[in-house]
Amino acid sequence: MKFLIVYFSLLFFICGFVAVHGKILRQRFVLQDAPYTRLCGSKSILTVNGKFPGPTIYARVGDTVIVDVINRASENITIHWHGVKQPRNPWSDGPAYITQCPIRPGTNFSQRIVLSDEIGTLWWHAHIEWFRSTVYGALVVLPNLGDQYPFPKPAAEIPIILGEWWNSDIREVLREGLQSGSDFNASNAFLINGQPGDLYPCSNSDTFKVKVDSGKTYLLRMINNVMNNIMFFKIANHNLTVVGSDAAYTKPFTAEYVAISPGQTIDVLFVANQQPSHYYMASRPHNVAGNFANTTTTAILEYTGNYTAPSSPLLPTLPDFADEVASDSFTARLRSLATEAHPIDVPQTVDKELLFTLSVNIFECALNETCNGPLQGRFRTSLNNITFVQPRISILDAYYNRVNGVYEEDFPQNPPFPFNYTMEFVPQLLWIPQNGTEVRVVEYNTSVELVFQGTNILGGTYHPMHLHGYSFYVVGRGNGNFDRERDPSSYNLVDPPLQNTIAVPRNGWTAIRFKANNPGVWLLHCHLERHVTWGMEMAFIVREGKSQDAKMLPPPADMPRC
Repeated sequence: MKFLIVYFSLLFFICGFVAVHGKILRQRFVLQDAPYTRLCGSKSILTVNGKFPGPTIYARVGDTVIVDVINRASENITIHWHGVKQPRNPWSDGPAYITQCPIRPGTNFSQRIVLSDEIGTLWWHAHIEWFRSTVYGALVVLPNLGDQYPFPKPAAEIPIILGEWWNSDIREVLREGLQSGSDFNASNAFLINGQPGDLYPCSNSDTFKVKVDSGKTYLLRMINNVMNNIMFFKIANHNLTVVGSDAAYTKPFTAEYVAISPGQTIDVLFVANQQPSHYYMASRPHNVAGNFANTTTTAILEYTGNYTAPSSPLLPTLPDFADEVASDSFTARLRSLATEAHPIDVPQTVDKELLFTLSVNIFECALNETCNGPLQGRFRTSLNNITFVQPRISILDAYYNRVNGVYEEDFPQNPPFPFNYTMEFVPQLLWIPQNGTEVRVVEYNTSVELVFQGTNILGGTYHPMHLHGYSFYVVGRGNGNFDRERDPSSYNLVDPPLQNTIAVPRNGWTAIRFKANNPGVWLLHCHLERHVTWGMEMAFIVREGKSQDAKMLPPPADMPRC
């Protein structure tokens, strides 16, 4: 028996590596519970290799990274490689009960991270319950040896990961929210690289610092792992030049601040061209709905040299937390580089048009329960009025092994109940969604246009939507209701940004396009943790093509079991 397992494991790796052009790298992730102290208190948190944030993985375009995930913690875990397309390899994508069962305590899973054309900043995080609050890290994809950046070479590259901290156990935060049916408790602090910064109590000795030399250029690889907020970011007295997002180069543009969605990455350059001193790098949330801490996290930009440092560094002025224009206008400036050396391939025509409504809903409280949500109900969320119900085994396993009864293939391609989605007062009869475990089946190589339409149910909010297994072109966006006859005429099909996560504006719409050329099961969800917990997700099944390189690789021998 052991011989057969080893044989099939070797066969899997040999078959899987035929198309790999880069190197094969190996990493070891040990999940464990570890004591940690923040904000004048301490608790046990889930960590990778004892680090918070976890280790940064470095690779080059086309490499494959084998990550041996060893679960020595007390909880089930999965790891998602956010923004990695994983061509033909959905088995290592990571979302619990979509592509795999959890890695149980005391078990291991060797995940293959297959890089293709991604270049720039990606990241990894837990994809089960709310454990990504502490289980996360950067994944940096460098150019091939000999290739140059399409922007000035920086003197140094610094990952900047925005995070969030609760003094209470994150499992208790989740449990209390689910039990009450209301919103989840707000966090106690935001973080930059695991540190709250000087503006919170008991934390200034640990504030993250970046040392720079006058006149040199630096690259910040920014990642937003905050659970429920778009974040504004700014460096006092320094302009930022955006050069990449979601592992794709962008046309450079200068900005005073960055607005970055949960799940999104943004690469920015800055020049250390100010009077040598200490300057705050600061980040605060953008929010229009839900519980959140309206506080500011800081790090310090510290010039080298001899000078008298101020007792308190200069603090930048960030946009107001409710400033939707500041957030939306920044996102709208992103454009693909679209040069001969870095071409794009946006579908000019589409085979399948989809429209998905994004709603925050309520659900009636069950008998003998007390719920504290709107109208004494429970908060729910939905896509096309369907609240996702998590299956007991993974959808990928059920699809691959033809197991019936796990999911239905009738996710609607348009809203089942069309109405004025952004009207000021949405009638209550439209507030309640239906439960379901439904997928949308797409034939291989189909060119897809998907329009996300926000609704004003319960007041509306923004939604950072993330699609696994693909990057997509953001071809259009606007306020109000999408008009199929009018709005496509304003699409950008010349240099639209290539992203894997996009913030859909409150009571507005966003149109994306992609070619369904990666067979497998791929999750689509809002990256606000409260929204995905309440059910704002669905899955695409992209069928296999006829050629061998259009078919999924076989599952690995050590695939976790439910």
